[in-house]
Amino acid sequence: MIESSLSPWARLISSFVAKQGVGRSGVLLYLFCLVCALVVSCTYYYVVEGMVKWADVIGIMVFSALSAPIFVYVVIDLIQQLHASFAYLENATQQEKHLNQNLSDNIQRLNNEIEERKMAFHAKRRAIDELRKEIAERKKTQLELAEQGVLLRSIVDSSPDLFYYRDEQGNFAGCNRKFEEVMGIATSDLIGKKAEEIYSPALLPSVLKTDKEVEQQQASLTLDVEYKVNNETRWFEMRKVPFFNAKHEYIGLLGFGRDITSRKEAEQALEQAYKDKGKFIATLSHELRTPLNGIVGLTRMLLETELSANQRSWCNTVFSSAETLGNIFNDIIDLDKVDRDQLDIACESVNVSDFLNDVINFGGLIAQQKDLLFNVEQHGVLDIYAQLDPTRLRQVLWNLINNAVKFTPRGSVKLRSVREYRKTQSWLMIEVVDTGIGIAQDQIHRIFDMYYKVPDINGSNALGSGIGLAVTKALIEAMDGQLTVKSEVGIGSCFKIEIPLKLSNAPREEVYSGRGLNILLVEDVPLNAEIATNLLEQRGHEVLWAETGEDALAFVETEDDLDLILLDMQLPDINGDEVASIIRQDPNFDHLPIVALTANVRRAEEDLAGIRIQGALAKPISTIKLDRMFAELFSHSTPEEQAERPPILQLELSSDLLVLETINDFVNSMGVGVFAKSSQLFNKLWPQYLNELETALSEQDYEEYKSVAHKLKGAAGSVGLLKVQASAKEMENHALTSSDEQLKCWIESLPAQIKEGLDALQEYLDKLTN
Repeated sequence: MIESSLSPWARLISSFVAKQGVGRSGVLLYLFCLVCALVVSCTYYYVVEGMVKWADVIGIMVFSALSAPIFVYVVIDLIQQLHASFAYLENATQQEKHLNQNLSDNIQRLNNEIEERKMAFHAKRRAIDELRKEIAERKKTQLELAEQGVLLRSIVDSSPDLFYYRDEQGNFAGCNRKFEEVMGIATSDLIGKKAEEIYSPALLPSVLKTDKEVEQQQASLTLDVEYKVNNETRWFEMRKVPFFNAKHEYIGLLGFGRDITSRKEAEQALEQAYKDKGKFIATLSHELRTPLNGIVGLTRMLLETELSANQRSWCNTVFSSAETLGNIFNDIIDLDKVDRDQLDIACESVNVSDFLNDVINFGGLIAQQKDLLFNVEQHGVLDIYAQLDPTRLRQVLWNLINNAVKFTPRGSVKLRSVREYRKTQSWLMIEVVDTGIGIAQDQIHRIFDMYYKVPDINGSNALGSGIGLAVTKALIEAMDGQLTVKSEVGIGSCFKIEIPLKLSNAPREEVYSGRGLNILLVEDVPLNAEIATNLLEQRGHEVLWAETGEDALAFVETEDDLDLILLDMQLPDINGDEVASIIRQDPNFDHLPIVALTANVRRAEEDLAGIRIQGALAKPISTIKLDRMFAELFSHSTPEEQAERPPILQLELSSDLLVLETINDFVNSMGVGVFAKSSQLFNKLWPQYLNELETALSEQDYEEYKSVAHKLKGAAGSVGLLKVQASAKEMENHALTSSDEQLKCWIESLPAQIKEGLDALQEYLDKLTN
């Protein structure tokens, strides 16, 4: 630049002249020239000649004085021009800077505008691209929707299931090809029509009813429908589903139908297979029980003779083994019943204590065979009568005790029986506890599975069929009870049964004491026939034995004085149900009693459905049930003898006030009068308990309050006042922690509760005495 190219001295001189002015600067410059001439001349002469010649120096000074003004003028003029040039250059420099700044600003603004236009251009291009993409996406979506619509329609049409849609007015709005084929109507002819115009009169009521249910309940509905398609009966599983819009408003009904004809046929085939299986099991059981019946019957007869101690022990072992084998047969039969949910529970009035004693005898016998201790533990009042199925419950307990003995190499097996009262129901809890090998925790949840056998201590599967525990659990659940197990490997197992008890009166002794009867025994196995004949003849009856169904029919035709037919259900020529049917076809034998002999009572009842018989006895024949059957069919006792004692009353109004179990136990043991005296004694004592409670509270003696509440609880429990007993128990439990206000509130509520309980108790006792 120009400013930067100037000499610093030039700039300094120009600045000096500008500051001092032209006149002063010229004088100073003139004087400076004279001084310089003087110094130069003196220095020259002194150096050259060794002395200063003042004449020559003055001449030089005169010359310098005359010529210096011209030099000063020229120099000052040059300096002024230089200064003017410098000022001009500086001004030009400033203008140039200003122009450069303006140009820079303009360039910056231009660049900004260019960038903004570029950005706007790019944004415009992006918007155009987005718009093009959106248009492309919409076109693609429309194409996809169209393709999906075609695909969906193809899928719906190709589906083996039928489909239709009806709007809220009940008009058909769409369907698939399968529905067209089933109904035999094209879609074009179906759209817009109502159900009344499509379905047959036989099917229409069901269609309209189910449609109404779906619309009202707004829930799906599934049903099986039988419909003829091309003169062929087909089954469809129809599912009707309500259809809603975005506002959840009902706008129609969707119907889906699946052809389940093959499934129906499979179900029918399965049912037939079940029947065939049942017949096979019945036949197998019959064939297995034939020799078993001989063992049981002959052993029973042998035990009635005089035997030595060893012989009687051996016979008992044979009898026990036969009973165990019979239980296996029962498991086989029950397995079939479990599969079909047909387990029968036939309850009767049973003395719980006597029943448990029979089980204890059995348990002690089989435990003795392995030198195991058999311990018995009982709690609660068990000498009562309750409605139980003794056969089924005995089967359960025998199974559990057998398993306990089988898996206990040494130690003991314990049978623990407890009678408890839970809320308003009496319960019987029975535990079978052993000190055996135990069950691993990962196996416990599987032991009740069908055919599963817990590995023994050596790791191999345990002996047995693997169905006993499964049947046992099913039986307990059929009794409205539950079966649980706790076990630890190497310590032992505990199987716990809990079943509700419905208390009852002791059953009336049913013993036939009339004349000897003429009985036709129809049995194809001679050994079974001999045993049954001996049982009947011991009771003073005459027995005719028929080995086949044809023989039985011949005896019925020729014998005029028959009183009873004991009819085996499986005979070599014709089955027992056919024999019974033929006999019942003759009106002359309408009143001739027929009792079936069978290994499967339920199967016999099913086979004899529609044929009037007087009962069925399980084989081997139980003497108790045989005597009971005679008493029921041929009893000649007086009406007074036949009258049963009134059942134990259960008052609904007292269910939350009285412990009926306690009252009934006391009444059955001591009589109504003794119990009434106890209730009167409580009526005299309770005011004293109330005074003691109030005194203890006033003295803040909470321990005494607790003690008196405990006495009141025991006294109320002894006469069966459930609500009072519960209140006294709460007072006892919270005597030390509750506030005085709460303790007083409990005392104040007692008189009303006691009066209410005593009134209910008196009403109950009055019912028992009437």
